[in-house]
Amino acid sequence: MSFIELKKINKKYENAERNSVTDFTLNIEEKEFIAFVGPSGCGKSTTLRMIAGFEEITGGDLYIDGKRVNETAPKDRGIAMVFQNYALYPHMTVEKNIGYGLKNMKVPAEEIKKKVDWAVDILGLEEYRYRKPKNLSGGQRQRVALGRAIVKNQKVFLMDEPLSNLDAKLRVSMRNEISKLHRQLGTTTIYVTHDQVEAMTMADRIVIMKDGVMQQVGKPMDLYEHPINKFVAGFIGSPQMNFYNVTVKGEEMTFEDGKKITLPDVVAERLADHQGALIMGIRGEDIKVDEQNRELYKANVQQAVVENTEVMGNENNLYFTYGGSLTVARVSKYELSQMGDKLEFVFSPTKMHFFDKETEENILEK
Repeated sequence: MSFIELKKINKKYENAERNSVTDFTLNIEEKEFIAFVGPSGCGKSTTLRMIAGFEEITGGDLYIDGKRVNETAPKDRGIAMVFQNYALYPHMTVEKNIGYGLKNMKVPAEEIKKKVDWAVDILGLEEYRYRKPKNLSGGQRQRVALGRAIVKNQKVFLMDEPLSNLDAKLRVSMRNEISKLHRQLGTTTIYVTHDQVEAMTMADRIVIMKDGVMQQVGKPMDLYEHPINKFVAGFIGSPQMNFYNVTVKGEEMTFEDGKKITLPDVVAERLADHQGALIMGIRGEDIKVDEQNRELYKANVQQAVVENTEVMGNENNLYFTYGGSLTVARVSKYELSQMGDKLEFVFSPTKMHFFDKETEENILEK
């Protein structure tokens, strides 16, 4: 049995027309770091709150460490939670905020001091120990909130968008802090975020949700390279995958503006039973502008006019219209084009994804 098991978990609020979460089934192993990710309203925070016991489970079964906990009080589930809102006590110092929960649990004062000293040390808060929250930065406050959670020595950490109030630089720093903390403590962690970059960089596995339904679960690069449907393909990755309406007939693929590409045999064979109108997707880094790739796939060299460029430092994003769709090519920092430049490029043929027009399922991942 897995450490945490969610079996066909459902949540429907009173007077709601549909479920907020539907048939959510997932096994989580001990010490695993799982991220729930998806757009606002997809049900990720609701699922987390059902695990925590803050929301009643409408249907299904939840097990933690082999015990069914549907009706178990939050305090008895062996969890610690970190919220988007730090919820620190403004009149208390850092050390008192960290130790307050232990004091409420009637833990002896000597043990509280040991645990607080350990948390202050591991989170690099020693010089802020006697400061109050108003005298701390956002990142420091979030570390205090983490300290309050880890001293409870619980079996499960639940984190609900803990970094969303921080600026971009602090978010990167705190991502590293949380990842390092997870490795040190080995505590099973479930992390909710709308930021797919956070999920990709931190999690062992990612659960992608849409409209209360799990779309796909897997390791970050598995989701990136083998998305099960168009939603997952578009949600994971920055910039977003490019999508085109195409018609496939044998080895010929025609875009909606009439442009054509010859598919290699290996791709055409896999599409043999899926002729006609499809959606083709390809990531920006798989649109090649370098001379070597243009020579390799010279029969399929395409042309477009650059409409905008984004200089990212280590790479550049080139925007242009092709095949009836706005397209972005992700190229090296040495391949800089200016607005109005004529661009020659090729699609890496084995990196194309094909989605059913009706179901939007990835045909090549079935």
